[in-house]
Amino acid sequence: MKTKILKYLKETDGFVSGQELCDQLGVSRTAVWKIIRQLEEEGYEIEAVRSRGYRLTGSGDVLSEAEIRSTLTTRWAGQNLVVHDEIDSTNNEIRHLAESGAVEGTLAVAEIQTAGKGRRGRAWKSPRGIGIWMSLLLRPLFPPNRASMLTLLAAMAVNRGIRETVGVESGIKWPNDIVRNGKKLCGILTEMATEEDAIRYCVVGIGINVNTEEFPEEIRDTATSLYLETGSLVRRAPVVNAILCAWEEYYEQYQKTLDMSLLMDEYNAQLVNRGREVLVLAPGHEYSGISHGINREGELLVETGDGQMHEVLSGEVSVRGVYGYV
Repeated sequence: MKTKILKYLKETDGFVSGQELCDQLGVSRTAVWKIIRQLEEEGYEIEAVRSRGYRLTGSGDVLSEAEIRSTLTTRWAGQNLVVHDEIDSTNNEIRHLAESGAVEGTLAVAEIQTAGKGRRGRAWKSPRGIGIWMSLLLRPLFPPNRASMLTLLAAMAVNRGIRETVGVESGIKWPNDIVRNGKKLCGILTEMATEEDAIRYCVVGIGINVNTEEFPEEIRDTATSLYLETGSLVRRAPVVNAILCAWEEYYEQYQKTLDMSLLMDEYNAQLVNRGREVLVLAPGHEYSGISHGINREGELLVETGDGQMHEVLSGEVSVRGVYGYV
């Protein structure tokens, strides 16, 4: 009911009478009043005028279940939604939900993670109220060897979602970091559970620095946020919705071919490594070369000085700029 009342307030230009809300929802005025109070406690600014009703005057940056639901325009991604104020990791939450039979598209969102995870077991800092920390459940029918490219799709979805809602032009550092002006905006961690030669489920975890005003000194030179890039506070729920909408589109395209052939050109156009010298950190050795973008399998093509073309698989190595992060 909270979601419906919030949607009425958002979609109405002016006041919504209490009686109209009662009639539409089939509840008492007392029930409506209690929901209005709850919304105010969550951070919404609501004007109440006798004989006129209620009007939403401001929402700040709320990332509640009601806010996300009232913003969603997806077909299936995020329609089964779980929102926590605090949790260890949204990836862990999706794993638990998947084991309990949750449907594909289930989305877990948290205001704060106490044990967020990055690639290669690194910790991911997830402070309260300033980021998007979310994980999406997938139940693909394709074989496990096709799952590595999901992280590339996620990067494309995040990049597009940011561009459409915030107007910021960011890029992709292969395979899945979103960067702006050489600094990291977003990290993506994809995990998979398999059984014999089949995927049981995949978890796509996304962490975006949204309204961070300042970073710790040790990452200040390599991390940024949407706030630092725009100078304005960003409402997070519309960004979540835009990313999920983009995900649905890219995922549908990917499943037609189970490779990057339909998306490769778009991905490469956003790739900040392309045409630049990169350092490939492989197990036991490293080498440098010129990046030529990805192939149909999502592998990064790196040409070394001897003219040899290497196909770099994302799960095995790290790639960075020769003189820095990008």
